[in-house]
Amino acid sequence: MEPASPLHHPTTPPSEWIGIGRARTTTRHLLLTGGRSGIGSAAAERLLNQGHRLTLPCRDQAAAEALAQRWPGVQTSVCDLADLDSVERFSNALLAQGDPIDTLVLNAGLQYAGAPEPRWSAQGFELTFAVNHLAHQALLQRLLPLLLLGTNPRLVVTASDVHDPKAPGGSVGRAAGLGDLAGLKTGPGAAMVDGGPFQAEKAYKDSKLCNVLMAREVERRLRERGRILPVVAWSPGLVIPREEGGFFRENLRLNPLGQRVFALVARDLLRVTETPERAGSLLATLASEPLEQPAGFQYWSNRVKAPGRLQMAPMETSLEARNTALAENLWTSSAQLAGLNEEWGFPSAGPRGHG
Repeated sequence: MEPASPLHHPTTPPSEWIGIGRARTTTRHLLLTGGRSGIGSAAAERLLNQGHRLTLPCRDQAAAEALAQRWPGVQTSVCDLADLDSVERFSNALLAQGDPIDTLVLNAGLQYAGAPEPRWSAQGFELTFAVNHLAHQALLQRLLPLLLLGTNPRLVVTASDVHDPKAPGGSVGRAAGLGDLAGLKTGPGAAMVDGGPFQAEKAYKDSKLCNVLMAREVERRLRERGRILPVVAWSPGLVIPREEGGFFRENLRLNPLGQRVFALVARDLLRVTETPERAGSLLATLASEPLEQPAGFQYWSNRVKAPGRLQMAPMETSLEARNTALAENLWTSSAQLAGLNEEWGFPSAGPRGHG
């Protein structure tokens, strides 16, 4: 099959696509986390320009008001992913409104590479795990009834190839690995999911592995209940903006010289990075346009094929990310840490069919 290229940016070559339709879908209601900056912001702008309706959670009231001024008509509300109580309040407000969600996009994330000590969420969980995974599973479970009411519902989770020790990003430094989830079993205060000593770069890799396992597990549980829908985990590639802020703001603050040198080499010399604008376009396409595989779990990756050339295509996940027992245990443990039953949000089993 020839690579399809539905996205075009006049000043930069488009990322190539393998296996996605060109046809536009109808207007959708999308809830997108991480829509204030980076690839989330670029995706939100593209989706709005296409006429879709967006709900964008924000970390605090000031951010919500600023976003509402930037994009009038977008629904914004406070949802601090570092605080499970805030996630619950936000979800309850949406449930009370009862507005179906057609696509749920779990995209927000943080990384503080180079930090010698862990940071903690409001409930005492290591911050990378808390924001990147735990809050997103809590949000997913709480809003699942609204997603299942949506038109051709779809779940999209921004993960990363660093979850895979065999991928280029995942092979540098300590590899992702959750062990037997010993850290989760101790509850708040554990520095790492596997119970080991804190290492910021591995904490991020582990959180992305959690993202993939969560996506795979929710699809399995829904399928067992007769609800078959597309669940897409994806890797945007290495996205390094030219402006400061966004995803790498903490890394830059902790190691300004190192981060600037890394950006110069990766982005400008080796040309192995993606722009936020193109990555945002990829995310918008995954969230709103027809997929060749219309149902089931799938993993997409935007990988470097040559300097300055990336290709977006379905890929296999790491071996650990295909561990069904680990996915089930992670889901159950995460639900308990979030104060939820593992079955929270799921419908009762019914006849099999497409959502």
